[in-house]
Amino acid sequence: MSNSLSQALGAAAALSLFAVLVSGPGTAGEGLRPGWSAQLAQISGDPEKPRRHFRVKNTLRLSNEEASRIYREMRDEIYRAYGGGTRETTPPFRDWALFNTAPYRSATHGARYVNNYANEIARDYGRYEAAGVLPVGSLLAKDSFSVTKEGGVDIGPLFVMEKMPAGFNRVSGDWRYSMIMPNGEFFGETKGRGAQKVEYCIGCHLAKEDQDHLFFVPENLRVPRP
Repeated sequence: MSNSLSQALGAAAALSLFAVLVSGPGTAGEGLRPGWSAQLAQISGDPEKPRRHFRVKNTLRLSNEEASRIYREMRDEIYRAYGGGTRETTPPFRDWALFNTAPYRSATHGARYVNNYANEIARDYGRYEAAGVLPVGSLLAKDSFSVTKEGGVDIGPLFVMEKMPAGFNRVSGDWRYSMIMPNGEFFGETKGRGAQKVEYCIGCHLAKEDQDHLFFVPENLRVPRP
């Protein structure tokens, strides 16, 4: 393990995983570790209608082994931070199939490390580019985290896609995008509360319109197709 990562994790351990966030809903920034306010401040453009996911800075690049170990240690806390699947807005993704062998750094999700989960209806996601159009009721979820060079382990947002009935939204391919903040606070969803806050999701995924608006796990980290 690198010295920088050892120092980062040592600091996190000394703080008893200070990155663990409250699970109850609240106002923006309430109950969050100090670093989260800085992340909110990095929203691009108008915070009520951002142009992209807000990014984290000064993050460590982790090996697959390092990212996996951190995620194993924090997985339960990450899940609880979003509400533990107990709220209507937060799906019980921890019980779904996981399609990556290690968390991977996603530039399109603010340079955070993410994981790709899919419910049983969306099982064909695991066929990747051969998945075709996923059926109504398909749910995909990405939880996220980052490790800063200053020694902080930060939980990021939960990103969710849900395939809605035909006619829901032609431009999004009938996908509804939503985001849950790492204190359980609901951020926004397509054609619902805070729709303008997640509008950029549609534009980003439109680049993959020919594969049902889906991005897939990096090839070297994919769980083998069934």
